[in-house]
Amino acid sequence: MKKHILAASLGLLSLAASSAYADIVVAIAGPMTGQYASAGDQIRKGAELAIADINAKGGVLGQKLKLEVGDDACDPKQAVSVANTMVNKKITFMHGHWCSSSTIPASDVYNEAQIPMATVSTNPQVTERGLKNIFRIMGRDDQQGLVAGTFLAEHFKGKKIAVVDDKSAYGKGLADEIAKAMEAKGAKPALRESITAGEKDYSGLVSKLKSAGVEVMAFGGYHTEVALILRQAQQAGLKLTVMGGDTMTNSELVTAAGPTADNVLFTFAPDPRKNPAAAGVVKKFRDAKVEPEGYVMYAYAAMQLFAEAATKAKSTKYADLEKALREGSFDTVIGKLGFDAKGDNKLPGFTVYQWKGGQYDYVKK
Repeated sequence: MKKHILAASLGLLSLAASSAYADIVVAIAGPMTGQYASAGDQIRKGAELAIADINAKGGVLGQKLKLEVGDDACDPKQAVSVANTMVNKKITFMHGHWCSSSTIPASDVYNEAQIPMATVSTNPQVTERGLKNIFRIMGRDDQQGLVAGTFLAEHFKGKKIAVVDDKSAYGKGLADEIAKAMEAKGAKPALRESITAGEKDYSGLVSKLKSAGVEVMAFGGYHTEVALILRQAQQAGLKLTVMGGDTMTNSELVTAAGPTADNVLFTFAPDPRKNPAAAGVVKKFRDAKVEPEGYVMYAYAAMQLFAEAATKAKSTKYADLEKALREGSFDTVIGKLGFDAKGDNKLPGFTVYQWKGGQYDYVKK
């Protein structure tokens, strides 16, 4: 009988010991399936390498990180379901979601559950609602819209410019900001149109653009629709230049649009691949046959951010993490990160890029 009691006691002790050193569960969420799945793939690859690197150095506070992955397919209802699932999995930190229309409702769930999150979603409402758990590691649409609209007004004087959006929180928000910035510079849009994302035929829009004599289209939305519009414009004999936002950083655009992708300009933060401090991580990705374009390095940076904040706080409790994130300054592969009272990046930057021959780079001023 004593043997049984001793065995049971030892079993409980080992269980207690293992739970004391259990993994810290962190998560990512975004479109892992659906038409924007290539963005989800970027996020996954970035987070996986970051976690492997952090764990190889001993983890966080002596514990290893374990990654959970949520797929919202950029659908707001699915995003809320993913958020609730992640709460039940007792995650300590979330990097997500990707589409602003998913991030906004999901963030309410994480906020209530007291889970801090880092996001690249750019719609101003992500941080304007007063939630304390959100930290945006990218700039906002009112910042990139200003850069895009000003560039269009100054570089395409005398050309007819249309402003088009896909009706999403991200797309409409960005298009409105571009139009506002253009008008401030005296360049009134020749057309203001909306499309429905996910359709395959945009010939109606192309006809409107052509008959109005439009040569440049500012677009609020995602790369998949831009590729279709460019191909259909080419078929209609319309040479169209497109100015998009940060979601144009996806090489799937080149695959889908072919040579017409060279007509795409877009705004994005300074290219982290050019950050000398990130050279070692960039090499690791490339050695693994992963090009760290778009959101790859942002996902890596989000995990660095969590690890640094937890280390500074000496804790993974929400109150300690939130305080550390709000007050701290963090060195990441995308540069130094710090946050204002709303949770916005203190040093946002947007510049204009252009696709050429399957690569994107800064537009030469």
